[in-house]
Amino acid sequence: MSEQPNRSYYPAKPNSSMAIASLVLGILGWTVLPTIGAIIAIITGHMAKKEIRESVEDLGGDGMATAGLILGYANIVVTLCGCLIFAGALALGISIPFLEGGF
Repeated sequence: MSEQPNRSYYPAKPNSSMAIASLVLGILGWTVLPTIGAIIAIITGHMAKKEIRESVEDLGGDGMATAGLILGYANIVVTLCGCLIFAGALALGISIPFLEGGF
């Protein structure tokens, strides 16, 4: 007869609802809610990180909060770069006729 190994199963830690919200809004920031979704993803991501840190290992979801933060910050960076490129192109479009000597 072989003995069964003693298997201890631990229930999974519940995920932080803020971490889930951060991830979902980070994804929505790239699809349906540009910029607004990214800003809310960043705010909820930081709130989730704090909530998880203060829970002393009672809550999970740190990876989801990190993913939401990355998606949110990346969206903001891409948006700002796009605005700078647009402003530069607009400035060049306005200034080129003046540089050529015409009005």
